[in-house]
This record gives sequence, structure tokens and C-alpha cells, in this order.
Amino acid sequence: MMRDLAWLVELADHGHVTETAASLGTSQPTLSRALARLEDELGVRIFERLPTGVEPTPDGETVIEAARDLVGRHDLLRAALAHRLSPETGLVRLAFLDSMATTLVPRLLRAFHASAPGVKVVLSQEPTHHIHRDLERGVVELGLTMDPAPGQAWLPVRRERLVVVVPPTHRLRHRKRVDLIELADDELVTTPAGFAHSALLEGLLAEAGVDLRVSFESADLATIEGLVAAGLGVAVVPEAFAGQSGSIGLALASPGATRTIGLTWRTDRALAPPAERFVAFVRARTWDED
Repeated sequence: MMRDLAWLVELADHGHVTETAASLGTSQPTLSRALARLEDELGVRIFERLPTGVEPTPDGETVIEAARDLVGRHDLLRAALAHRLSPETGLVRLAFLDSMATTLVPRLLRAFHASAPGVKVVLSQEPTHHIHRDLERGVVELGLTMDPAPGQAWLPVRRERLVVVVPPTHRLRHRKRVDLIELADDELVTTPAGFAHSALLEGLLAEAGVDLRVSFESADLATIEGLVAAGLGVAVVPEAFAGQSGSIGLALASPGATRTIGLTWRTDRALAPPAERFVAFVRARTWDED
């Protein structure tokens, strides 16, 4: 349909079927059949056939004007899509956990921007279940999470050490390393149930055989560290958050006290070239903590 409309505009500009066919690189019968299809579909005669060529009818003038608009919009659409999908100037939509907003994500984006300055990365901060939902809906193309969803690709990107943060007046503040069992009498500040960080912490607590009372919950690890610094409990957070508001970070004796962040995406459809470029860039470098 769009090709026929484009040919119609060319015919209106040339005013002659033979010349238009030659300009389009097609045959005269093929062009005539395209014109006939349009006239049959629209139910009007678009051109009068004259010995010297063709001339638009009054109805044809209306059709040609609309065809010019549609063809022009179609060309703009194709140009916009080509720009968005270009690996040099395109668009990547990336969702990530709030806890990565001041650590991994800025580091990734700074390095990627230096490598691909023309690619725009649109960001969204979301909990894990929202990231997986948006990946399924196609709202985002890539996600940085702590766990992949079934059927999604998973590229481990960074392993982060977890530490206990305690208030500056805590009884264990001078220790270098602690076991979670030593915190049995403390209250815990943590993320709400259902968050990936909560599931990870529950596993560590179960392994240590301790069940801490929860004093406060927050979806933001920076806020959790601030609550601990204010003396409202203890928390387990990635090492980068320790001390941001005055808390004291203590190494954990638990061997599994780490979290792995990975890049995830759908496997049932091909990634657009800009997203492919982002994945390849992340895969080619090491992002673990020093």
C-alpha cells in the first residue's frame, strides 16, 4: 500500500506513466496495475488518461495531497527508527535496582558513554519484580538485577561484598569482622519482604541460625544506612554503602556474604543494535570490586 502511494506521488509529479515507470525502475504495466489497485480500493478515478499523459481528477487531487502527506510521514518514521536503532546514535532502555544508583550504574554509564557518545541510555529505577515485568512488556530492553527470570539471558556483571553496618556507638564498633550470631540481640533495618536483597539476607540469617527483629524497612539501601547511623538498628548492605552517613562497616564472617549483579534481557526476540552494543561493551570488561 505504501509503495503504491509513493508511486502515485511520482506519477503525479511526472504526469506520464512511461516516464514514471522508467524513473521508478519498474514496468509500465506494473505501475498501471498499482494505480488501478488504488482506484479500486478508494472507489474513485485518480487520473484522466490523455494522449499527452495523465492529469489528476478533482478526486485525484485530494488523493494525491493525502498520499504526499502519508508518504512524507512514512519517510520520517523510517528515518526516526533508523536513528533510534543505529548502534551509533540509537537508544537503550535500561532498568536497575535503586541500590545500584550510586555505585555500579554511574560507573557503567560513564565508561559506555566514553565508548559510544552518540547512544542515549534511558534509565528507570525499579524493584526486581517491576524490572522483570517491564522486560516482559517490552518497556525496557535490559535490566540490572540480582536474579534472572526464567527464560531470560543472564550476564553476571559484578560481585559485591556485603558488610554489617552498625551505629557509631555500637558495642561491636571496634571489631574488624563479626558473625551474624553476634547480632542476635540487635534490631534489623532492611528492605521489605519480596525484595531480592531481603531474600538474600534471609538466607544468610538462616545459615547463621539467627532471627533478628526488624525495626524499620526501606526500599532504599542508602536510607537504610542512614537509619543505622541514627542508631535505629543494624543492617547488612553492600560495602559501598558503609559509612555514607556515619555508620561503621564490619566485615562478615559468612562465606556467602556477597551479592551478584547481572545484566538480563529477553531471549525470545533479538536485541536492537544499540542494546546489543551495550551488552557487548559490558561483557568485554571487568566490573567487580577491587
